[in-house]
Amino acid sequence: MKSKLLWTLLALLVTLPAAGQYRKALPGYQYQFPRDHFNHPDFQTEWWYYTGNLRATDGRRFGFELTFFRQGISRGKTSASSWDVQDVYLAHLALSDLDGGHFYHTERVNRAGPGLAGVDEKTAKVWNGNWQVLGLGSTQELRAIASEFALRLEMTSRKPPVIHGKNGVSQKAEGAGQASHYVSFTRLLTTGTVELNGKSFKVEGASWMDHEFFTEEVDPTLRGWDWVSLQLDDNTELMLYRFRNKDGSMGPYSAGTYVDLQGKTTYLGASDFTMDAGQATYSSPSTHAVYPTAWHIAVPSLGVDLQLTASLQSQELVSGLGVGLSYWEGGITIRGMRDGHPATGVGYLEMAGYAGLETPRR
Repeated sequence: MKSKLLWTLLALLVTLPAAGQYRKALPGYQYQFPRDHFNHPDFQTEWWYYTGNLRATDGRRFGFELTFFRQGISRGKTSASSWDVQDVYLAHLALSDLDGGHFYHTERVNRAGPGLAGVDEKTAKVWNGNWQVLGLGSTQELRAIASEFALRLEMTSRKPPVIHGKNGVSQKAEGAGQASHYVSFTRLLTTGTVELNGKSFKVEGASWMDHEFFTEEVDPTLRGWDWVSLQLDDNTELMLYRFRNKDGSMGPYSAGTYVDLQGKTTYLGASDFTMDAGQATYSSPSTHAVYPTAWHIAVPSLGVDLQLTASLQSQELVSGLGVGLSYWEGGITIRGMRDGHPATGVGYLEMAGYAGLETPRR
């Protein structure tokens, strides 16, 4: 979240309007690119979610996350003031120094105001302050600066956009509109620089981008979710998310997508895969949440049997906004088998709900 966890914060800022002011994510949606890479203000919630694994020329490994959220507040009459609040924009930025053993993260929240944050199709830009992505298509530029680190990355997609789910929607629960429109770039070849504590690293690797928009009620039966994006070294990709019911079982609307060499997709329902936590865990000193940091993934129809391991245990984003918005999101390594042959790769793992109940983003 594409993490992605702003509802509690917004409850402190504003009284949210009835969802009836906004469109629902319904089957039959017809995507139009490049238009659908940009803003959808007729839906209440939207995000652009970037994660990636990078390696410097000296071999040092990094992971990163940059996420832009838009939450609709009102679609009623607007005033002439540039400070009129129709949307609130939240952003999360994180850097995992995987070999240095340190995790950095920060966040910010803005209204659009006079250019403080927003999404603009004309300039092909999404931004929050001096964090921005330009392009939002097959070629993108990412720029983000924090007190201890900075990212300057160029990303080029080797595959067309991937549409998840069925008939234009990624269903999240029972009922019309309990869904999102969900599209990804699953293999963005990435080059650029990472600056960390005054030192600059030239890097290259692969990134993943999720874009979702929807107007959705919270499913009260869910405790949280576990999501993975996997980029295998055979140039295929796999995305899976596992909703966790309050009794610990996997929710029936858990799902995923397999992307082959040419970019062709295969939808995976809850009965098509297993996603089980291993014994390794990370106990957060900040939230006291216990996160499983090793996972076993199996997709029998694809001959996939994989072990996922966190590249760094401490990759929990703990909000400094004082409203308890915390989740684990970080780089992982992949080892296992694919059709009887060794399979390797890298990916990203997101785990939410371990530090408290939150609205699912997937």
